Amino acid sequence: MNPAKTHHGDGQRTAGVTFAARLTFEDIRHRYHGKDTICGVSLTAEPGEVLCLLGPSGSGKTTLLRIAAGIEAQASGRVVINDREVAGPSMFLPPEKRGIGLMFQDFALFPHMSVLDNVRFGLTALPRKDAVAEAMAALERVGLAHYAEMFPHALSGGEQQRVALARALAPRPSVLLMDEPFSGLDSRLKDTVRADTLAILRESRATAVVVTHDAEEAMRMADRIALLKNGRLVQVGTSDDLYRRPRDIFAAAFFSEINEFSGRVVVGQVDTPLGKAPAGAIADGTEVDVAVRLSGVSVHNSGGPIPARILARRFLGVVELLELAVPGTERPVRARIRADILSPGVRDVTIAVEPKDILVFEKTPESPYIGETQI
Repeated sequence: MNPAKTHHGDGQRTAGVTFAARLTFEDIRHRYHGKDTICGVSLTAEPGEVLCLLGPSGSGKTTLLRIAAGIEAQASGRVVINDREVAGPSMFLPPEKRGIGLMFQDFALFPHMSVLDNVRFGLTALPRKDAVAEAMAALERVGLAHYAEMFPHALSGGEQQRVALARALAPRPSVLLMDEPFSGLDSRLKDTVRADTLAILRESRATAVVVTHDAEEAMRMADRIALLKNGRLVQVGTSDDLYRRPRDIFAAAFFSEINEFSGRVVVGQVDTPLGKAPAGAIADGTEVDVAVRLSGVSVHNSGGPIPARILARRFLGVVELLELAVPGTERPVRARIRADILSPGVRDVTIAVEPKDILVFEKTPESPYIGETQI
C-alpha cells in the first residue's frame, strides 16, 4: 500500500492515509503477582476512532494497552484486529506483526541517533532509500523535517514528542497506541501539542487508543472514552455521555469536582443539606450517594434559600473557589463561582442549588468519599 500524499500550502505534508482497523478486546483478564489487574474487559475501538482509556493509577489502562501491543499476554480472552485474532487461547502474534504503532510516555528516543534515524528505526523491512524517504515524509507531517540531522537532546519536549509521533506513524500502522503521550510536557505546551497531534491523527485516519489519567485531556481528544477502575470497565461513551449521565459516584467525581453526601430515598426524593433531589427510578428506602458539582452551587450575598458562612476563599482569576459551612453537614461545602460576584470581605452568604445539578446514585460497597480538595 502506498497511499497518496498531499501537501498543505505552507509546504507541510499531510499525513498519508492508512486503512484504519477495528481493535477489539474480548473478555480480557490479566493477573500480576496473584492479583487481578484486568477483570473481564470487553471493548472495541472503531476504525478511525480516537478512543481514550481513562482512569486513576492502577486502573489497568496501561496494562490493556500493553496487551493490545503484544508486550504483555492476557490470562484469558482475545484481542482481535479486523476480525483477525492476534492474541487468544491458540494465537499470539508478536508486536511487529500486528500492524500497530506505539508511542510511549517517555518518548523512548535513542539519544545517539539523529532525528531521522530515530524515525527510520522501525522501517527495517524497506530498502534504506525508501526508509529514508518514508521517515522524511513522517517528519514533514509533524513539521520537523528541518530537524532531521539533529539529535533528540537539542529539541524541546514538545518537539521530541512530535518526533516520537512521527516514528510511530512512519510504518503507516492501522492502530496507534499512545501511553500518556503528553504527561511529560510543560503545561503551557500541552494544549498546542495535543491539538497538533489530534489534527495529525485525523489526517492519518489511523485508529488511535490513548491512555490518560486526565479527564479534561480525554474530553479534548476522544471520540469516545472508556473509564476504568480497578481493572473493570465502569462506563463507555462520549464525553457528553459520561459528564451528563455518569453511571455512578466514581464516574461523576472523575469528570468534575463534587460535594458528596449520603442519603435515603423517601417518597421518590432524597433530602440533602443543599435541598431535595428527585431519586428517579430508585426505590424508596434505598441508601444512596448524592453528588453536587461545585459549579452547580450558586452563592449570593443574600436572597438564597440556604444560609452559609465562608470558611475559605481562593481567587483563581476567572473563578473563585469557596469552602462554606452549611447547616446539616459537618463537612465544608465547596463551590466554584465566577469571580467578583461576592462583595470583598463578606462572610455570611446564601446558596442555592438547582435540583438538576444534584446527581443521585444507588450506594455500592465501594462508594468512598472521593478526594476532598483543600484551599
